[in-house]
Amino acid sequence: MKSIRNIAIIAHVDHGKTTLVDKIIHASKLFRDNQESGELILDNNDLERERGITILSKNVSVTYKDVKINIIDTPGHADFGGEVERVLKMADGVLLLVDAFEGPMPQTRFVLSKALGLGLTPIVVVNKVDKENCRPDEVHEQVFDLMFNLDATEEQLNFETMYGSSKNGWMSDDWKNPTDTITPLLDKILDTIPEAPSPEGTPQFQVTSLDYSSYVGRIAIGRVYQGKLEEGKSMGLTKADGSIQRVRIKELQVFEGLGRVKVPEVKAGDLCAVVGLEDFEIGDTLTDFENPAPLPRIAIDEPTMNMLFTINNSPGFGSEGKFVTSRHLRDRLMKETEKNLALRVDPTDSEDKFLVYGRGILHLSVLIETMRREGYELMVGQPQVIFKEIDGKRCEPIETLVVDVPEEVSGKVIELATQRKGELTIMEPKGDQQHLEFDIPSRGLIGLRNNVLTATGGEAVMNHRFKEYQPYKGEIKGRINGSLISMENGPGTAYSIDKLQDRGVFFVPPGEDLYTGQVIGEHNRENDIVVNVQKGKKLTNMRAAGSDDNSKIAPPRRFSLEEAMEYIQKDEYLEITPKNIRMRKIYLDENTRLRMAKSEG
Repeated sequence: MKSIRNIAIIAHVDHGKTTLVDKIIHASKLFRDNQESGELILDNNDLERERGITILSKNVSVTYKDVKINIIDTPGHADFGGEVERVLKMADGVLLLVDAFEGPMPQTRFVLSKALGLGLTPIVVVNKVDKENCRPDEVHEQVFDLMFNLDATEEQLNFETMYGSSKNGWMSDDWKNPTDTITPLLDKILDTIPEAPSPEGTPQFQVTSLDYSSYVGRIAIGRVYQGKLEEGKSMGLTKADGSIQRVRIKELQVFEGLGRVKVPEVKAGDLCAVVGLEDFEIGDTLTDFENPAPLPRIAIDEPTMNMLFTINNSPGFGSEGKFVTSRHLRDRLMKETEKNLALRVDPTDSEDKFLVYGRGILHLSVLIETMRREGYELMVGQPQVIFKEIDGKRCEPIETLVVDVPEEVSGKVIELATQRKGELTIMEPKGDQQHLEFDIPSRGLIGLRNNVLTATGGEAVMNHRFKEYQPYKGEIKGRINGSLISMENGPGTAYSIDKLQDRGVFFVPPGEDLYTGQVIGEHNRENDIVVNVQKGKKLTNMRAAGSDDNSKIAPPRRFSLEEAMEYIQKDEYLEITPKNIRMRKIYLDENTRLRMAKSEG
């Protein structure tokens, strides 16, 4: 039986976690020398590669000096916090990766506090020491202060530190004398991280995450804490309500390299995947049916935001996507809840509308973007935060917002955040930047990023994480400007867009096909107006001086999916197809809109 080390990697978005795992995989010769493996091996879906973030945690295992090291990759973004907590339950130690310039970031803090609370042994890796103006020694001090503030124990505060550059593939005890290999880090893992215990007794396996295969259905992934699991054996699965159901293990798989291999049994201390369990949930314990020994359940973070998903009923529906009916939409959303745990889908009183609950804008936009790429057409409404009744008071989710911004524009950021009921809690210099922390309602964050980036010339770095529910903070003003709405169907002409430019900013170029009720620009006043951009130039043979000026049109303003989700108003939908993202009014006809506004008002 090989000795096992289970280690989770914690890092902020873009601090080089996935790259480091790549290098460890290469160092332990998982690939043949001539095999093409590419970069960022772990981020295996297109979205993760494009955004450069890890969304789903994954497991990899390498063997070094005859010791099996299970590396558990954790998401760095707080919208996927539900993933993090469960994943840490499987580890005995944690590798905290920090950037040698940026130091520990807010989301590292969130995951680290969970890891220290579970009593895991930390190793700190200061990465990117080859960057100019990096400050490894200061960062080391910051990590110590952070751990101290998070109530780390004496042993945890006495952590080991490694320095290096995962991009260039080296690690060392001292950042001033680089090595040419990553093995010092692997040696440090073997020396520092405790060996996974392998107690005998009643089998205990807790489901901490799941995978889905269209051949065998749902696969439970977790760690064996005690005893051993054997293929084909009949066992008991303890549920949330205390009941226990009899199940049989069809197949066991352990992690090896980037994949999984089938094995006849798994002993305590190892991570594995179990095939054949019916109807299990996260936190269930697989144990002996006769004398069960369930483990304490894992709490999963609740959603803080919801959005209405509905089928696309715009004039051009079905022309760009493959899956357009409400049945397609329902099946796809239900399939997503199988493996996306912080997501919840509720039917509404209408057959083709669904309320989807998630952890934040990013969490929901990743789902929408994935569906879009699979060929779905749908429409979504404005994101709404979820209010709760606590002790008779109406409460709303509050988030901690952290902004690093050049000093000269920090005043603008404070002004924007306080307008949205944000309270400034920390303000301190960090290098040549100003470091600001606010407590702000989740509602206030919707649409804030755009305004902050505009006000700071794109220089602000913003992060936020859910903190707690607090009493309702009062009304927050949303977008002030109204919309420009297309009056007719058909492509817009350069002539009429040019003539209307003093009315606001357009989102569409000339020649793009438009339809009645589509939002094509932002009005520079508070009300919505309907404009005719299809009108052509009257061609007569009378010539007058100056009438033949060429149209000079400002380029249209383009939105990413998240920006568009944050931009739309209550009475607007976002139409999402594999090729386009368009904004439109819920009621396309102007008279219907006026009638509805009157009945609501």
